[in-house]
Amino acid sequence: MSGAQVTQAPANGPLELAIDISTLFSSARTYNAFEERPVAPQLLHELYDHMKWGPTAANTCPARFVFVTSPEAKAWLGECVNPGNVAKVASAPVTVIVAGDSRYYDEMPKLFPARDYQSIFAGKDALNADMLARNVPLQGAYLMIAARALGLDCGPMSGFDAEKLDAAFFPDGRWRSNFICALGYGREDSLFPRNPRLDFDEACQIV
Repeated sequence: MSGAQVTQAPANGPLELAIDISTLFSSARTYNAFEERPVAPQLLHELYDHMKWGPTAANTCPARFVFVTSPEAKAWLGECVNPGNVAKVASAPVTVIVAGDSRYYDEMPKLFPARDYQSIFAGKDALNADMLARNVPLQGAYLMIAARALGLDCGPMSGFDAEKLDAAFFPDGRWRSNFICALGYGREDSLFPRNPRLDFDEACQIV
């Protein structure tokens, strides 16, 4: 797929966004196998530097991202995914583990210096569970959109043994996996027939 393009209008005019939104949504697909083409570490840095600006509640930014690229780490991950996802993980140059940091509030003095959110969140188990449930997958979605905008293809997965994965990658228990997503340059022959989506009137209301 082609990355989205942003062009700057003249200084005396408005910002012109020349983004083909279809590359992010309608023409983007979920890939199940990837080309033998590496993803440069610099591109992963660029990816994060874009997606980190997506909004989260109180700027908590509780998601953490582990980019699995080495043969050893890919082997560990391969042992944690469902049989139907083993080949996908093996072929992807990168699979990112989207996880939540159970002590995300330790970063609040940096992330929201104008207010003492650390004291508000620390020790509040129900509140923290809600914050993680809402914001970690949200940040994971930002990551996928940013990846597509940069020309990468995605293969998100929930088919894995979370307990086994967390024991392998996060043995101290502080981070916990939410979902995983293969990143790279997708092979067209790995695509399944596209399933339909709900129409506006089936999924939306204007009140």
